[in-house]
Amino acid sequence: MNVDLFDFELPNERIALRPASPRDSARLLVLDGMETRDAIVGDLAGQLRPGDCLVFNDTRVIPAQLEGTRGEARIGATLHKREGPRRWRAFIRNAKRLRDGDAIDFGPGAVAIASERVEDGSFALDFQGDEPVELLLERCGRMPLPPYIASKRPTDARDAEDYQTMFAAEPGAVAAPTAALHFTPALMASLEAAGIGHTTLTLHVGAGTFLPVKAEDTADHKMHAEWGRITPEVADRLNAVRAAGNRIIAVGTTSLRLLESAADDDRVIRAFEGDTAIFITPGYRFKGVDGLVTNFHLPRSTLFMLVSALMGLDRMQAAYAHAIANGYRFYSYGDSSLLLPGR
Repeated sequence: MNVDLFDFELPNERIALRPASPRDSARLLVLDGMETRDAIVGDLAGQLRPGDCLVFNDTRVIPAQLEGTRGEARIGATLHKREGPRRWRAFIRNAKRLRDGDAIDFGPGAVAIASERVEDGSFALDFQGDEPVELLLERCGRMPLPPYIASKRPTDARDAEDYQTMFAAEPGAVAAPTAALHFTPALMASLEAAGIGHTTLTLHVGAGTFLPVKAEDTADHKMHAEWGRITPEVADRLNAVRAAGNRIIAVGTTSLRLLESAADDDRVIRAFEGDTAIFITPGYRFKGVDGLVTNFHLPRSTLFMLVSALMGLDRMQAAYAHAIANGYRFYSYGDSSLLLPGR
């Protein structure tokens, strides 16, 4: 499909620079079949059915943004995928000043050797020494806010808490599963009281989620792989939800992509551990989910293509026009939507 089909105009003031407070006071645009209604996230229980099961991503964002030097040159690095105990794949700023074998000094005790530059411009970084890389990052790294926020204000101490979900447990993501940022203990209690269950999986979100689609046709775009895991116990529980005639609702496109990677043609979810580079565009037949809670996405992005595959392109263009006209806040710290295709 032509990527231009997924374009839309977004006024700059619609980009949220801070999350709603409290988190569950964010607005919620509900697309339920062909019905559209405005709500707030705190009322989510009233938009779902008893027996529905929400699936959250329990990945934890690490301080994956690094600033360093190679000689006199300043080098920026955004880690995006772990490749070994001390090796990370990273997008590099000022990459023209970097060659295979160069050492980058990121601060006290944090030195990495760059190698294996690939077509997308990323390098492998091998961190030297014996100190766990996680400790190096805690000391020298900072929270990797999305570029549409970082270009407007500096990262600060609030982001260390604001950019983690209440489910964050497994360190490894370099971007938050932002749909779950809206959830609070009070909201979870109201969902439980309404008979709506939940479970978790793990997908370590990579920085590739922010990369623009540069191809003119979706068939020519290549997704970056991300590592994920669904345990046998979680797969069994989700299959039981379906067997009872209830719905699986992914919270976030990250949860959805892993569920779709693990589901077979009979709509059975299998245990999964490994990489996925699934790219979902209109025409895709969904097997793992029956609905989605998600924020509002960038024009021409793979995530807007995904929600258009779930609900229909015309439906999503109309919904986004409604959201823009009615003052919804967009992107990672913005408002939310509940997408129920009704099929």
